[in-house]
Amino acid sequence: MSAIQNIKPISYFKSHAAEMLATLRETGAPYIITQNGEAAAVLVDAREYAKIERALELLRLIQTSEGDVVARRLKNIESAKSTVHTERAKRKPRQK
Repeated sequence: MSAIQNIKPISYFKSHAAEMLATLRETGAPYIITQNGEAAAVLVDAREYAKIERALELLRLIQTSEGDVVARRLKNIESAKSTVHTERAKRKPRQK
């Protein structure tokens, strides 16, 4: 992860928000907003935030999967296929 170069105090953010947002959209580089000399918030582009959210969800899935492996909650491929077919059959609308 690269160091964030755009570090601005909250007073600067308050008076230059539109300019900062325009720069953010152009460059995609996030800002760290400080308050009383300490990092208080991170300003990121909405598309970048969505990517971060997706990445976090994938990490959560991996973590859950790793927990299943450790707890030995595993199925072989044939058993998993059978379960999928059974569940699909339950969901199919019945024809009259």
